[in-house]
Amino acid sequence: MLLQFTVSNYRSFLTPQTLSMAASAKDRSLPENCIECELPGLTTRYWLKGAAIYGPNASGKSTLLEAMQALRKMVISSAKNTDPKDPIEFIEPFALGNGENEVPTVFEVSLVADDQRFVYTVAATTERVWHESLRAYPTSSPQTWFRRDWEPSEKKYVWGPDRPKGFPRDERLEKDTLSNVLYLSKNIASNRTEVEPVFRWFKERFTYLTLDANSILGAGFTGEQLRIQSPLSSRIVRMLQLADLGITDAKMVEDISFNNKALREALKGMPEGPFQAEMKKRLESPQLRPQLSHRAVGERSVPLPWEVESTGTHRIFALSGIWLNMLADGDVAFIDELETSLHPLLVAELLKLFFDSRENKSRAQLIFTTHNPQLLDSSLLRRDQIWFTDKNAKGQGHLYPLTDYAPRNNESLFRGYLSGRYGAIPFLPHGLTGVRNDIQQFRGDGQPADTAHE
Repeated sequence: MLLQFTVSNYRSFLTPQTLSMAASAKDRSLPENCIECELPGLTTRYWLKGAAIYGPNASGKSTLLEAMQALRKMVISSAKNTDPKDPIEFIEPFALGNGENEVPTVFEVSLVADDQRFVYTVAATTERVWHESLRAYPTSSPQTWFRRDWEPSEKKYVWGPDRPKGFPRDERLEKDTLSNVLYLSKNIASNRTEVEPVFRWFKERFTYLTLDANSILGAGFTGEQLRIQSPLSSRIVRMLQLADLGITDAKMVEDISFNNKALREALKGMPEGPFQAEMKKRLESPQLRPQLSHRAVGERSVPLPWEVESTGTHRIFALSGIWLNMLADGDVAFIDELETSLHPLLVAELLKLFFDSRENKSRAQLIFTTHNPQLLDSSLLRRDQIWFTDKNAKGQGHLYPLTDYAPRNNESLFRGYLSGRYGAIPFLPHGLTGVRNDIQQFRGDGQPADTAHE
């Protein structure tokens, strides 16, 4: 479970920006949107199952999700580095300032893994890790399991604490950890099981998806569940049947495009090589593709080729298996542009499914970006689940919650947002041509209106 995430000096975020999943004690609405979890040292008992992030294009919505994904990739792949001169490729500092490349990018995540709270912090440049620490909270008193800080003047790391509780020091392993390698990852590679819950949280409980128009969300996971008839398969079919797409059934069938005589003959005349070997391998084993059956006249059910299905149908098919699996496993999901190619009512039903306590029994959470203002007044989201991103004149992105504005209980968030009351909308005083063409500013004959007498 994610409790809080903070990032600074990453892409459009220069100063520290924090997303908190703590539910507001003042908001008693939609209790099903919360997870009840008492943690040592914290007064908050309720945590949000989801957060929606609004903002204009290039304001930092995606940056927040990508920052979390960057930290995940560092944790998973860091121990594979064997050359101390290799750059840390996931560090992308703020590019519009002065000298930020020399200032570490900082990530800090507070999470719950195996029912214990941890706070993991990393500060790094592309050259080296400057700070790394892991704190555990078995009780209200924190235990610092490890801490490393780079001392430039001495050109070495200072490690601590001297006698940590819950995690004995390994000075040999500390010495063997390269400057571009995370100590957390090095411990996993050395089979130290104490930190495994944190590593597994990043690797197995974390999902990142981008659903923008250019993304290709493959049907592989959903298709595999149908192929092996996993426990999810019947729920996937049922979900597709209820999505008002006219679907009556879904299954995987052999893709004959990889099993034809012309391809076999062509391969015979080619010299041996990696491409030919791969194609022969694919020809020898049946290739499968989704096939959806649709309602037809006379209560018939007609299967259609996968390539004639709409983009939206492809999207919901691919998403259905992933969505149900996230709920079953208790994943923390970061999804960029959730509504792409999906009808707003379908998006609303996906959210209802995620917030339903009968479906979400494993503390799954969803953080997503959206441009759909209809969700603001949809009775789907609590006000503490709504966040905004915006940029200042210097190009610095900022993340802030709707609750900063203390909207009235009867206030239309839809109207307030579109009118600019909360910021986080495009500022286009002159349109896209440089000449304002507001219908309220002109008469029907094209002449400027005398607004004082309108």
